[in-house]
Amino acid sequence: MRTIDVVGALANHHLIMLRAIALLLGTLRSGCRSRTDLLFENLALRQQLAVFVQSGRRPCIATADRWLWIVLRRRWSRWSDVLIFVQPETVIRWHRAGFRRYWTWRSHRRRRGRPPVDGEVRALIRRMAKENPTWGAPRIHSELRLLGFAGSERTVSRDLPRRPSPPDAVQRWATFLRNHKDAIAAMDFFVVPTVSFRVLYVWFAIEHGRRRILHFDVTDRPGAAWVVQQLRETFPFETARRYLIFDRDTIFSARVVAAVQSFGIEPTRTRFRSPWQNGIAERWIGSVRRELIGQVVVCNERHLRRLLRDYVAYYHEDRTHLGLEKGTPAERPVTRRPEGDARVVALPRVGGLHHRYEWRAAA
Repeated sequence: MRTIDVVGALANHHLIMLRAIALLLGTLRSGCRSRTDLLFENLALRQQLAVFVQSGRRPCIATADRWLWIVLRRRWSRWSDVLIFVQPETVIRWHRAGFRRYWTWRSHRRRRGRPPVDGEVRALIRRMAKENPTWGAPRIHSELRLLGFAGSERTVSRDLPRRPSPPDAVQRWATFLRNHKDAIAAMDFFVVPTVSFRVLYVWFAIEHGRRRILHFDVTDRPGAAWVVQQLRETFPFETARRYLIFDRDTIFSARVVAAVQSFGIEPTRTRFRSPWQNGIAERWIGSVRRELIGQVVVCNERHLRRLLRDYVAYYHEDRTHLGLEKGTPAERPVTRRPEGDARVVALPRVGGLHHRYEWRAAA
């Protein structure tokens, strides 16, 4: 039975390859034909495709077909105009699925990273935390080292049982953010996959007062020195805020903390596993993913930088925010209806993904 399955899979693979070769040869042959001949052939093919779609039968789409449309989406601007048997969102979903499979394959192939923590060590960490309620990760890590166990303090903190926060901790943090919002900025990273399965890192800084993006940039090799340079460009000529919130990512090392302090800013790091403490930055990441990254396939750094530049302009000038009483960071004015005949027009933003609406007098 297994032999029959293998033979069937090989036959299917050869059939797909032959179909792709025939399609390529047909495309090359079309370049030598007259315009009228191509027009009639296009009409005939479209008529047959329309009948096939109206019949309600679902076509069988192979992996090679998916890759063809992913490549066409990158190379041809009118790819969505001729796409009939699937939706454009399906092509983007194919790319996302391919990205997940690619990195799953790489992680299984290399099998690198941190060694797994032994169950005995995990149980001992929990036992020490239970028997010594006032001990934290540094103290437990020291005891483990004296017992001959290897590992880092970060590993110990990751395996510690979660302890409930003081009942007023959230309220105290919210009060701090509310009272100092005009003097607070935050920074963070998020990752974006490209069409070739590269991973790009986007760094940004956002102010809490009006939710404005102070600066952003894209790289494929982030490091402490690169982050320090971004901070210099974000806060030039004594324009720094009083506080800067960021998480405990290893990129935000002691060198970054020292640079923040040299600008006259007080670094405020969030607690482990507490993204809600940097909620303004986290919400902006969510907005970018839903409204931009989830709608396109990024080609390279330049492409992503251009998309983010358009989105930030839309975010500042046009997009309304619930946290700003449904206003915009740039304080978009209310447009009054002009006298006489007038209509509401849609102004495309971010390549047509979003729109702004304004009154226009009738011609």
